[in-house]
Amino acid sequence: MKFTALIVIIQDKDEEAAIEAAKEAGAGSVTILHGKNIGLEEKKVFFGLTLEENVSVLLFVLPRKLSMQVMRVLRQKFDLDNPDNNGLAFTMPLSHVAGLDTKELHKFEHDIKSMI
Repeated sequence: MKFTALIVIIQDKDEEAAIEAAKEAGAGSVTILHGKNIGLEEKKVFFGLTLEENVSVLLFVLPRKLSMQVMRVLRQKFDLDNPDNNGLAFTMPLSHVAGLDTKELHKFEHDIKSMI
């Protein structure tokens, strides 16, 4: 089975909804990193406070076929094709993977068989 890393960068406020949508689409475990989005535009200042946009980076390790299905769901739900939405999703092929839970592997195999 070939695996892919699906990386989704989304606004903090959408983190739970994104995880739920990904799980409904077949994703299993997720690693969540928190960060700040620094864009090309100048930061907004309000009453002397600088407003920064906090983001969540969601990292999924999925079988290749399943990663495209999950990405398609997230693209639609959060309108990621619209550049004004401050979200980003991309995949990267993984050549070597170790440490995946065997329960998750069995779930992936079952989900992929049901897709066929």
